[in-house]
Amino acid sequence: MKPILAVALLVAVSASAVARAQEWNRAGLSDGALTASKASAAPAPKRDLTGIWDAGGQGIAGPGHESAPWTDWAKQKAASFRPGNGPRAVYENDINDPLSTVCDPTGFPRQVLYETRPFQIVQTPTQVLILYMFEKRWRVVWTDGRALPKDPDPRWYGYSVGHWEDDDTFVVNTIGTDERTWLDNSGNPHSADLKVEERYHRVNHDLMELTVTLDDPKAYTRPWMPRNRMPLALAPANFDMMEMICSPTEVMDFRKNISERTNNK
Repeated sequence: MKPILAVALLVAVSASAVARAQEWNRAGLSDGALTASKASAAPAPKRDLTGIWDAGGQGIAGPGHESAPWTDWAKQKAASFRPGNGPRAVYENDINDPLSTVCDPTGFPRQVLYETRPFQIVQTPTQVLILYMFEKRWRVVWTDGRALPKDPDPRWYGYSVGHWEDDDTFVVNTIGTDERTWLDNSGNPHSADLKVEERYHRVNHDLMELTVTLDDPKAYTRPWMPRNRMPLALAPANFDMMEMICSPTEVMDFRKNISERTNNK
């Protein structure tokens, strides 16, 4: 059975849990909420991104276009990657995505490229905290004027500093990511030299746009933009982010009881 059918089985198994979460929440957003947000007349508060933001259905999909061309290093790096999505997708039981098979952290920037589920932004005088629903992870973006570290030890979510370009646009620069992580579900690689720029532009009170630019000369022949003004809608004040945590025991059970049965070559 093809990988997509195996995924469908997993979705069916998880449907009841999702339904229970929606019953608790009752404030979830749809793609329609994004459209409605664009028409909001309320102005954006100055230098304020606080709140829970949701990309709707588009947040868990790819950017809709090919990545920049790989370098020879990237081709060699990705040769051992066996993804479950994209043009190089393999059978379910052959997937070796470290996220879905052993519950390695999603890492950055994958968290904002292919798993842009609802997330919350909290601001303090010296930090912007980004709390992700997916995996219950968080990032610290320093705004106290510090420079990015030189030759840092790699981290799953890198090292981030941010500044306000104007009253509506917050720019984040990140380095020091762990090259064990994939960029996406299709097995695009990156190196430890990757530099990421995120631009959070608050259009009005209810709408924000996210643009992500990647610069990794070791892996890609040119900088490229996997997210270009992706709309994010402000969730209602009573929105409760559901729990989405990768459980190694559940992954092993899935691969044993479902994946192996769908691996009909």
